[in-house]
Amino acid sequence: MKVNTLKLKASDFPEPLLHIDQPPKQLFIAGVPLSEWINRPKVAIVGSRKATPYGLAVTKDLSENLSRAGVVIISGLALGIDAAAHKAALFAGGTTVAVLPTPLSQIYPASHLNLARQIIEQEGSVISEYNPTDPVYQSNFRDRNRLISALADIVLVTEAALKSGSLITARFGLEQGRTIMAVPGNINSPTSEGCNNLIKSGALPVTGTDDIFFALGLTPKKRRKPIFRGNEQEEKIYTLIINGINNQEELALEANLNGAETVSVLTTLELSGHIKPAGAGYWVAL
Repeated sequence: MKVNTLKLKASDFPEPLLHIDQPPKQLFIAGVPLSEWINRPKVAIVGSRKATPYGLAVTKDLSENLSRAGVVIISGLALGIDAAAHKAALFAGGTTVAVLPTPLSQIYPASHLNLARQIIEQEGSVISEYNPTDPVYQSNFRDRNRLISALADIVLVTEAALKSGSLITARFGLEQGRTIMAVPGNINSPTSEGCNNLIKSGALPVTGTDDIFFALGLTPKKRRKPIFRGNEQEEKIYTLIINGINNQEELALEANLNGAETVSVLTTLELSGHIKPAGAGYWVAL
C-alpha cells in the first residue's frame, strides 16, 4: 500500500491534533489525504471487542445511517464494535477512517488486513503515528485512542463493559472538548455497564440516529424510495437493494438469476446511475 507522511510542522497538519496533549510528531497515511474528509462531520464509534449481537446490531444501524448522510466514521480497526462500525460505513458507501496502534506495516489485528484494504479502496484513510520499524508497546493502544477522539466531533460508545478501552477514548474526548454520547443497554448486562455509567456521568444518550444528527447540528434530508422503471429483472434486483439485500450472491439467489445474469443487471443499474459498488461484492442504491 502507498503510504504518505505528514509532519507535525506541515501546513496541512490537521488542526484538531495540534492542540491535544502530546501531538503526534508525524502521521503515516494510507488512502486519501486527511484534507479530503477532515472538514466533514465526523463521529468516532468505539466499543467492546467482545461485542454482543445487540451491540453489533446497534453499531451497524447507526454507522450505516450516519454514513448515508455523509458523516465520516472513525474507529480503531479492532475486533468487535470497531470492525462493525467500519464495515457498516463501507456497506453504506460512506467514508471511514481507521487509526492504528501499530505501524502501517503491521496491520493490527492481522485478521483485519482485508478490512484495511477495503477502507483504502473506498477512499477512506488508515492512519498511524508509528514508523515502520517502531516496536509495539501496550501503551500504544491507549495513545491511539487520543487520536481517535481528537479527529472526531463526537465520540460515541455503543457497547462497553466497565473496564473497556473505549472508555479511555471517551475520557480523552471529554478532555479534548468533544461531545460524548453512549447507547444505553440492559441494566443487568455487564457489557453495557460502561455505557450506562457514561450516561449517568453526563454523556448524551443515543436511542436513534436522530440524536447524533441533533448533536452534530445536522438535518439530513429524508430519503424517499426512488421510482425505477426497467425490465422485470432490473426492477427485482433494484427493489432488493433498496430493501437492504446488498450482497451479490444473495441478490442472485433472491432474484432467481444465475451469475452472468446478475452481473448484467447490476452493470445496467450502475451505468444508469441507480446503484454503485460498495466493495467486497456489495451494492448500494444512490
